[in-house]
Amino acid sequence: MNALRLSVPAAVTRPTRMVERNLLVYRRTFMVIFSGFFEPLFYLFSMGFGMGALIGAVQLDNGSSVPYAVFVAPALLASSAMNGAIYETSNNFFYKLKYAKLYDAVIATPMSLSDVARGEILWALLRGSLYVVGFLAVIAVLGIGGLGLISSPLGILAFPAAMVVGFGFAGAGMAASTFVRKWQDFDILQLAIMPMFLFSGTFYPITAYPPALQVFVQCTPLYRGVHLIRALTTGTPDLWMAADVAYLLVMGLIGLWIVAKRLNRLLLA
Repeated sequence: MNALRLSVPAAVTRPTRMVERNLLVYRRTFMVIFSGFFEPLFYLFSMGFGMGALIGAVQLDNGSSVPYAVFVAPALLASSAMNGAIYETSNNFFYKLKYAKLYDAVIATPMSLSDVARGEILWALLRGSLYVVGFLAVIAVLGIGGLGLISSPLGILAFPAAMVVGFGFAGAGMAASTFVRKWQDFDILQLAIMPMFLFSGTFYPITAYPPALQVFVQCTPLYRGVHLIRALTTGTPDLWMAADVAYLLVMGLIGLWIVAKRLNRLLLA
């Protein structure tokens, strides 16, 4: 019984050691982490407000119409969560694994490879949350200015929804990075990320696609995140939101399981 009482706190606290380590590394260059939120912000101003002035209103799935900036903002919020998770679990994770040999040293401590995987996922979520918080702060300021990018009280749930998006991509991104052999292989990862960003209903409704292509897009993870957050910020909830959350959580958990297995093969085999 005593052993059980000790193991539960250890399973929770050990992954946070990875977060503490990363915070110490970035303590003097914290803007390097936070700078990633500017990309979706630039898209919001250029596409949401710039092109939005020409486009006008966009029709949602339920038939209601919203200003173009209101349509784009939640999609860019989902993309911001995705970017924060992917940035940390791709290049940074690969460097620590292959070149810094960080995890070889970590597993010499009482931490297990599962602790390492959970800790790095937690750190990726923290980084993604900084992007999301910064983006939400801008949206809030624009709302005070009368632009009203969040048109529903459900918009308060956009932050936890974005964290679900971040968790899904953190798990998948880190799992994919364990199969990377050299830096050039990350071009393949970008070949998946960029099309998702452009074609997952980010800048226009997917009804513009042929029916077969619509079904394909609806199966992509970023679309599920965009649909979830857009339903909250525009006040158009539906039953598909439960599928969105389940999809992203399962994606993250499967990725976490793969990471633990792959690290065991790479570091202990």
